[in-house]
Amino acid sequence: MDQLSAMRVFVRVVETGNFSRAATALDMPKTTVTNLIQGLEAHLRTTLLNRTTRRVMVTTDGALYYERASQILSEIEELDGSLSNSQAQPSGRLRVEMAGAFADLIVIPALCDFHTRYPQITIDLGVGDRLVDYIAENVDCALRGGTPADQSLIARKVSEMEMITCAAPTYIEKIGMPTKPEDLTGDHFAVGYLMAQAGKVLPMEFEKDGESREITPRYIVSANDARSYLNAVLTGLGVAQVPVFMAKEPLANGRLVPVLTDWRCEPIPLYVVYPQTRHLSNKVRVFVDWLVRLVQGLKDERLPSQVLRIG
Repeated sequence: MDQLSAMRVFVRVVETGNFSRAATALDMPKTTVTNLIQGLEAHLRTTLLNRTTRRVMVTTDGALYYERASQILSEIEELDGSLSNSQAQPSGRLRVEMAGAFADLIVIPALCDFHTRYPQITIDLGVGDRLVDYIAENVDCALRGGTPADQSLIARKVSEMEMITCAAPTYIEKIGMPTKPEDLTGDHFAVGYLMAQAGKVLPMEFEKDGESREITPRYIVSANDARSYLNAVLTGLGVAQVPVFMAKEPLANGRLVPVLTDWRCEPIPLYVVYPQTRHLSNKVRVFVDWLVRLVQGLKDERLPSQVLRIG
């Protein structure tokens, strides 16, 4: 029995909770996964996993073995990487998740630069603001807006997004211009941003002269994707707080206008997140470093003064 291979398979089965998902993540037949686990249990003379038709449960011995095996495998991978990284370009498949707005407007336009630097890395880009099972889906890292709520993830703050409150001219013509944040709970409407993780629409936050207001607005529609959120605003469905990098063009061409300009929106922090159990390989390190440089400019993104004077 190849004990090292069996340890890798065992660790992945525990992390994914399923023999089939582990086989898919490791790109090997399910029968091979099963045989390696059985061989490992026979070698150790103990039961590591209790199987049912629906799930796999780790035994007490299995939990202890998983903890030590994970550490050993991480140390082996780090040792191998430290010797090979100086002689070879980072390579392999990289699984990355991010919102569609980040992908379309920031990352994809610059990916040719990353490919030129690291031609042996292949990127599988998952796009959307959905909940992600990082272990089961074999995700290496993600770019997320807002402070992550999942304590099982390692989160590195890399930048901030400046925000602006705005609406479409058609909305202003129909409903009028709001004069204070509380108007959004009365005669006015907002476009709601639905956070998949929380399962609720985010409140809108305003600040002026040291005074903060948190508003839960009325809304006609909410969306859990930033691009759909912006499109709903552009069609006149309500007021919204939009990242400046997304709003800059429609504000410049008059498809959006600033509202409540006396009130400031708090910037939204940007984080790169990855699982605690996932060793940060060289390919992930170089991508994260490149991504950090790419998004750094968002915290300095500003609108031209003539756009702000429209409101």
